[in-house]
Amino acid sequence: MDIFVGSLPFKLTEAELQGLFEEHGTVNSVKIIIDKMTRQNKGFGFVEMPDEAEAQKAIAALSGAEVMGRTIVVNKAEPKKEGGERGGGNRGGGFGGSNRGGGFGGGGNRGGGGYSGGGDRGGSRGSGGFSRGGDR
Repeated sequence: MDIFVGSLPFKLTEAELQGLFEEHGTVNSVKIIIDKMTRQNKGFGFVEMPDEAEAQKAIAALSGAEVMGRTIVVNKAEPKKEGGERGGGNRGGGFGGSNRGGGFGGGGNRGGGGYSGGGDRGGSRGSGGFSRGGDR
């Protein structure tokens, strides 16, 4: 069974977390999640225990326990949702902003597309086209 462990102390190591759970049964793996940028423990992790009964015993014993001055949260881990819940950042294209090459860009279109709002460097004034902005 996969177990979620939250509110972990930032100085807690995976070996120390494993030791806490091994008091209640066999532990297959332990993973504390680390921030990629800061390399600091994010305060949560996962423990995998093969025996369901031992895992339930560990959850009951450790949920709400104090570790290094922090009260930890221990639950059965929920499966990751398909597609994730993170929003992706749409960069470029679309209707506005600094579109460099087409679309219906608002400002700073550097050629390649029609209907540019301002600062179009690709068209000439008074040519009868769709460009409104002037040369810079």
